[in-house]
Amino acid sequence: MGIELIVLLLFVLLILTLFTGHPLATTLGGLSLYFGYFFWGHKQICLMIPSKISGVMNNYILLAIPLFIFMATLLDKSGVIEDLFDSLNKITGNGRGILAIVVIIICTVFAACTGIIGASVVTMGLIALPQMLKHGYSKSLSTGIIAAGGSLGILIPPSIMLVVMGDQATLSVGKLFSAAIIPGLILSALYIIYILIIVRVKPSAQCTPNEDIDEAGKIYSLKEWLSFLGSLVPVLLLILGVLGSIFMGMATPTEAAAVGTFVAFLITCLYGKFSLKALNDAVESTAITTGMVMAILAIAGVFTSVFIAIGGANFVTGLLLGIKSRWLIYSVMMVIYFILGMFIDWTGIIFLTFPVFLPIVTQLGFNKLWFVTIAAIILQTSFLTPPFGYALFFLKGISPKGVEMTDIYMGIIPFIILMLIGLAICTIFPNTILYLPSILFR
Repeated sequence: MGIELIVLLLFVLLILTLFTGHPLATTLGGLSLYFGYFFWGHKQICLMIPSKISGVMNNYILLAIPLFIFMATLLDKSGVIEDLFDSLNKITGNGRGILAIVVIIICTVFAACTGIIGASVVTMGLIALPQMLKHGYSKSLSTGIIAAGGSLGILIPPSIMLVVMGDQATLSVGKLFSAAIIPGLILSALYIIYILIIVRVKPSAQCTPNEDIDEAGKIYSLKEWLSFLGSLVPVLLLILGVLGSIFMGMATPTEAAAVGTFVAFLITCLYGKFSLKALNDAVESTAITTGMVMAILAIAGVFTSVFIAIGGANFVTGLLLGIKSRWLIYSVMMVIYFILGMFIDWTGIIFLTFPVFLPIVTQLGFNKLWFVTIAAIILQTSFLTPPFGYALFFLKGISPKGVEMTDIYMGIIPFIILMLIGLAICTIFPNTILYLPSILFR
């Protein structure tokens, strides 16, 4: 059997098994064993499996993953985001579109505190969605804002996806964190601009009563401003503890994750939300999520090794390099990322594409740090694109009665377009990605 047929058969079986509902780790593991045994050799595949598992378990950089997950879980239980949302909502008033903008701002701040999409979407869905529906926002706009805003956590550091990307691309995670900040803020700004336009061009999207609009001009008391500043302090301390320690050269991302975990623990205690049950729930949630991520990392590593060993990487590389224009090759890569994001978890996408794409990127003369950040931006869409967009199912699971999946699907379409616009901006202006790393890591 020729390499073309082997690669085609491999990807057809991968897509079919994922569509039948099998977990990604099981699918990749089964295909690795089958293709490794018949097209590589049983000895090689048997030696590869423990080698990849050992490599993941002994990887110091990946230690940041359970720490960031634990930090996010503690922060979610502390109630600090709820307090910040209430305070910011009070001082900004209830003018047309203001509440939606507040949600995006809080999502952006929350993203800088945690890199877990589930925590961001669920927390903001529980806090903000009932309020938005109460104030007359359409179901589609409300759910679209929360799904897109909540997904910023996977791009704006600290992000477990960026940690994994840095490890697989042999890039400094600190540089990758700094490279992703401006693109994340660009997406946040695009969402806010869209909200400002849509509530004026299409008033039916948000029907705030006139008396609430009048409240936008209200002057708020010193007590309300102090309450807002007080709710902002814990969040700023956490961001400073994690990102500040990295960018000032005081800690590696793994050490910064430990600092962030300690700060989140103190915040939970100061807010009076710490208990043995809360600690047990946080540890259990961290163990389950970390186990899932690490299992996928190890098994995806085996799959990648098999794919390279049977000649798949060389075949795809030759296919792409057969295209004459390097920007056309880049466009094809982005389309592949977008399509894969509809069906496969981001961990699988990284392990499937990086061994193939990164050598091509280097050969074409693209900056590797820039390309990996671009990949992180396009993978934002994977959390919103059906049929397997995680944010969609997280949001549906906590939505009030009456909010249907069709409302969520309709709501995310404009934000997927905005993500692609953000991708285009960062492509045309590479300094949006490379500027911060150039001044922070000289």
